[in-house]
Amino acid sequence: MATKKNAPFAEQFTELEEITRWFERGDIDLDEGLKKYERGLALAALCKGRLQEIENTVLSLKKQYTSEDSRASSEDIPTLL
Repeated sequence: MATKKNAPFAEQFTELEEITRWFERGDIDLDEGLKKYERGLALAALCKGRLQEIENTVLSLKKQYTSEDSRASSEDIPTLL
């Protein structure tokens, strides 16, 4: 099975969970297990990379909106309550 680099994160993570459940069943075929293990490593790397991208975006946004030269302060933002 080819690694789908552009597949949604949730789809990749779900497939990784399915592979994990397959190994947990305990009735493992060695050849199939090796293929699933390799696929699992590829999926884990893709998920880890995507999570890193998201973390970087969050940190960038946080930095952008909490910088000292930001014009908006908490006093400038109207409260809803």
